[in-house]
Amino acid sequence: MASLLKVDPEVKLKVDSFRERITSEAEDLVANFFPKKLLELDGFLKDPILNIHDLTQIHSDMNLPVPDPILLTNSHDGLDGPNMKKRKLEEREETFQGTKVFVMPNGMLKSNQQLVDIIEKVKPEIRLLIEKCNTEETVAELRTVESEAASYLDQISRYYITRAKLVSKIAKYPHVEDYRRTVTEIDEKEYISLRLIISELRNQYVTLHDMILKNIEKIKRPRSSNAETLY
Repeated sequence: MASLLKVDPEVKLKVDSFRERITSEAEDLVANFFPKKLLELDGFLKDPILNIHDLTQIHSDMNLPVPDPILLTNSHDGLDGPNMKKRKLEEREETFQGTKVFVMPNGMLKSNQQLVDIIEKVKPEIRLLIEKCNTEETVAELRTVESEAASYLDQISRYYITRAKLVSKIAKYPHVEDYRRTVTEIDEKEYISLRLIISELRNQYVTLHDMILKNIEKIKRPRSSNAETLY
């Protein structure tokens, strides 16, 4: 009769310790962390900053006024219309060593501060959810939640990049109203998206709480029917 598989006692001790740690983490998530976090996010969703119905309230000043129109007059020094326009533009440039740039009359073009404030509150919550999904490796479904949470961070980055490109267009073509309107449109869209992200984070904590609660016995005793034959 074949002898039973012998496992190094030290290895067995480490495996048991690992399983105890995983079980303890799962129990803490279910009993404390998930309930507190989902209630916290639910409260955040009720914050006045996330319940603005008139979205014009989140619009931000472009801080880039429309310049006065350039008046073209009859020239007596031999310059025609286009050359006169070019000369006037050149007079408004600042000359530095290197690349020439147009100076912003009111300084730096800032982000939409209301949205930045919300984003700075949301990003730590997203990272925290990803972290919890990484530590609790025994439930495969957490990988899906982790992937979705990571996509939220990508979405925020895309918002900043898209807005920056549009603001650059406004600086280059200050008379084109459509660029200005597009910035307000993407700000409104991002505001709605941020609220949806917070709602999804809350719902994912609800799902994870329910999922781990239903599988807590499997986490405590994985493959319990075969566990005794391993040692």
